Amino acid sequence: EQSEALVNWCPALGTVLANEEVIDGKSERGGHPITRQPLRQWVLKITLYADKLLDGLKGLKWPEGTLQAQKQWIGKSEGCQISFELPDEADEAIEVFTSRPDTLMGVTYLVLAPEHPLVKKLVSAERKDEVERYVAVSAEKSDLSRTTAGSVGKTKTGVNLGAFAIHPISNEKISIWVSDYVVWGYASGAVMAVPAHDQRDFEFAKTFDLPIKRVVAESKNDKNSELSEAFVEYGTAVNSGPFNGLKSEECKKEVIENLEKSGKGKATVNYKLRDWIFSRQRYWGEPIPIYFPVIMKNEQGDPRNDDEHTICYDQPIPLPEDELPLVLPEMESFEPGNDPAGCLARAKSWRYFKKDEKWFARETNTMPQWAGSCWYYLRFCDTSNDKEFVSKEKDEEWLPVDMYIGGQEHAVLHLLYARFWHKFLHDKGFVKDKEPFEGLVHQGMILGSDGEKMSKSRGNIVNPDDIVNEFGADSLRLYEMFMGPLEASKPW
Repeated sequence: EQSEALVNWCPALGTVLANEEVIDGKSERGGHPITRQPLRQWVLKITLYADKLLDGLKGLKWPEGTLQAQKQWIGKSEGCQISFELPDEADEAIEVFTSRPDTLMGVTYLVLAPEHPLVKKLVSAERKDEVERYVAVSAEKSDLSRTTAGSVGKTKTGVNLGAFAIHPISNEKISIWVSDYVVWGYASGAVMAVPAHDQRDFEFAKTFDLPIKRVVAESKNDKNSELSEAFVEYGTAVNSGPFNGLKSEECKKEVIENLEKSGKGKATVNYKLRDWIFSRQRYWGEPIPIYFPVIMKNEQGDPRNDDEHTICYDQPIPLPEDELPLVLPEMESFEPGNDPAGCLARAKSWRYFKKDEKWFARETNTMPQWAGSCWYYLRFCDTSNDKEFVSKEKDEEWLPVDMYIGGQEHAVLHLLYARFWHKFLHDKGFVKDKEPFEGLVHQGMILGSDGEKMSKSRGNIVNPDDIVNEFGADSLRLYEMFMGPLEASKPW
């Protein structure tokens, strides 16, 4: 589906970058500044497969670290959606998700992500300039760098909005802050801060001298003991009014029941996994076979001549199957530009076409590299088949892959995306198995002679062509095979 998503836009490279491709607010390649801005994107609904992706990990012969990485990336958590009403905005409320509703009575402030739409609405006149500066700086950071910077032990930053919310049970007024350790796009982009029982919240509260209220203790006798760090374990409810004395699990149920009766919350399941942004603004991806109606201001106009027109992006039309594959146009220059529509927007004779005397415009975003790498192993089984990507016979003979060898860096990208792709194909009846790779081994990296990753800047690169020319390819392969265990990284 189409979605307006907050993305990492790099004007110098002329494309959207994945979170993993942004380091300290700059592109991994070239070190160019990036900004966070909303763009129209195609997304694949991988979130609909979150539970299937989790369940499918059972029984796979994969390294335990990779299994855990995928579980954490999907990030399933059961808890409660809670509404914090706003005294000055009768029709608005701050929605938060928590997996620990038993700590609700310990909330002493709320935190909004910088992109949260309520930030602009709630900020006081006195704090407006400071908040706008903070939001602008946050827009230059990727979700990954913000999450890393906001992790335990890192310095916390934020600004008080000068606004308050109402606690859903105690009716106390709670201050509202903005901080980049809260990421828009996960849950509701807002956090109920319980500094006594969450270490990030504890560190934030210490930084800004905010109240810390203990509501869970090992026993009711510990209710007033001072904390040097957050107490994150389960225990007994203390300082929690009607919930005092309840064990944490029982307290969770009672709090949720209370909120559901008052209409201020409900039990829910949440995931860290987000829908997969599938649009790129470069030339060399597969073209997306979608087109849109075009409305000309002057019926005699021609959009290829830049005559004024409107593209109806809300009315996507799939290209008929007999017109596939859609082929990229030949272009003299396919360098990226600063147009978020991508360089294909410059290929006007390809982009615009007439059908039944009406103008249409092709999608100018292209697919990411994952569009090929998610299913190439299927094609390897049946490379000469020009009717289907893999026949039932070849599927039966060769699949699933019994041993897949690939780098650790693919743990939560390629390997997760390929599993999702395969499960979708299975649900549609195109492949017989639910999982693509039964076994997985991560090969180690060949390091430079100094024990560091090979790079030009370190001057430790060994060019395999030089080895092949002097000793031959088979000698090189044999040498690498016997340098040490397959899974181990080792110096040249």
